Parts: sequence; C-alpha cells; structure tokens
Amino acid sequence: MMETMEFEVLGKKDTRSGFGEGLLEIGKQNKDVVALCADLTGSLKMNAFQNEFPERFFQAGIAEANMMGMAAGMTIGGKIPFTGTFANFSTGRVYDQIRQSIAYSKKNVKICASHAGLTLGEDGATHQILEDIGMMKMLPNMTVIVPADFNQTKQATMAIAAHEGPVYLRFGRPSVPIFVKPDANFQIGKADVLIEGSDVTIIACGHLVWKSIEAAQELAKKGISAEVINMHTIKPLDEQAVLQSVAKTKCVVTAEEHMINGGLGDSIAQVLTRNNPAPQEYVGVNDTFGESGTPAELMTKYGIDTRDVIAAAERVIQRK
Repeated sequence: MMETMEFEVLGKKDTRSGFGEGLLEIGKQNKDVVALCADLTGSLKMNAFQNEFPERFFQAGIAEANMMGMAAGMTIGGKIPFTGTFANFSTGRVYDQIRQSIAYSKKNVKICASHAGLTLGEDGATHQILEDIGMMKMLPNMTVIVPADFNQTKQATMAIAAHEGPVYLRFGRPSVPIFVKPDANFQIGKADVLIEGSDVTIIACGHLVWKSIEAAQELAKKGISAEVINMHTIKPLDEQAVLQSVAKTKCVVTAEEHMINGGLGDSIAQVLTRNNPAPQEYVGVNDTFGESGTPAELMTKYGIDTRDVIAAAERVIQRK
C-alpha cells in the first residue's frame, strides 16, 4: 500500500516484452512449460524462449484454431502450454476452440494475447479488439489477467504457470511507464491499492492504471482525494477490495482499454449492485470500433486518456 502520490518511474517499456522475459524465466524453472506461436514470434517477444528451448517451442503458423487444439492436447501429457498471438486472434478467431477444448475441458492452457485494445495503433480497427475481456471472463473456469506494466506482466506470466487451469493474459504493444517494483509479489485475484484516498475510488487495469495514477495526481491539486486500485485480475475479481474502498469513498470510476460493455466496469457494477450500490462512471470505449492512428491519438479520441479519468471522477463525486 502506498500513501504517497510520488511514483518512481523505472523507465518505459512495452508489456509484451515483460511477457517474453517472464516466459523465458519460467521456462528455465519448469521443464514442463512449452510455448506455441501463430507466426508472430517476434511480435510476442517469444524469440528468447525459442532460442533457449527449441525442442519446447512449436510454430503453428497462421492457424490459431489448430494452435489452441494442440495446446489443449499437450496438457493431457502434463505440459503447461503458453500460446502466443495477437489478442484479436487469441480470442475472436478461436472462441469455439477455447470454449470447447480449453474452458469446458478445464485444460491448463495459458492464452497469452498481445496487441490488445486501441493502443495497437496503426494496424486499425480489424486488429484492435475491444471485446476480449468480456468474451474471456464469461467462460466458466477461465481466469482473466490484465497487468499494468512491463514488470507486472513478467510477474503475471510466471505466476500463471503455477496456477492450475485456463488463463487469459492480456498485454500490449506500446512502451508505457514502469512503476511496479521488479520484486513485487504478484497474486492472482488480489488487487493492488496504489494510492489511498477518501473522495472517489478509481479502479483500473492494463494501460489505464498509469493514466489513473496521473489523474489522481491532478485531482489532488484540485483538493480531491482519489483512491487508485490496480485491478490486474478481472476474474476472479477481488470483491473485498472493491467493497472496502467504495464503502469509504461512496463512488467509483472504472477505467479500461476495452468496451464499456462487458469489461472491468461491468464486473465492478455487478459487485456493487449485489452488495452496496454506489454511483459509478465508466471510462472505456463506448460501443464503437477503433481506427488507424497512434496510441496517444486514439486514447484521446475514444475517451480513455488521463483527462477522461479526471472528468469521470469529478462527475461521479457530484452524484454522491
């Protein structure tokens, strides 16, 4: 827990590189870890694992459905397969295979998805999947994790190898500030309270965590005390963290690089509706596809930037 508004930024790096480093590290520690890729080894930063363990690396080609079936089969022999491709191809293209062969069958497959959300950038709407968190969290038996920076993505990658059951791990392409300590303890299903506050709760995941920290710093200059929670695990959700915080602040903003329909915000809303209803504002993409542009341009245009978190916090406070 941190009571200071000062965060030490340890540089900037893409979260997909955190996955690549975590995969290599856990590969060294556990001989049962294997990796499969759908012709995007460089983009997923899986080269180091491939070079170190060529006999444990399987190039499936542009055949993502086959890759998921292969991974499911490998678990029967005790292997721990990590599949790697873009988030759009990791979910939308292979939903049937994930549902039937992995989730329903409770297979120990780690579905690792890069280039998620608008920050994929110039590749445009066809690749900028904004529905994947919802698709994955609705599947029984599936764990869904969206880490915040390079270090946390590395930690999450290593943690899911020890977790028994299907996991969806979502990360991205752009370089973002690193603020999680390299030796931090990553616990699946346990939220991180980054800043303590009393006026409004801001719950974020992925790239929106740093934006929420920035928003809290700006709100503090206006005399508004914002509590910031990094909800890196969407499922299972840390309901206790949500309820404890909102009991104190009496209102909440959720921030995510995803559709407002079906994502983190809806998970938080369900918890509050069942236990302790409170005003909530969503920062997310509002029922639209993306377009080609730089990550910064798209985050601003589609309303998921620092300024949008600030505005949502100011709105929700007025609703208390």
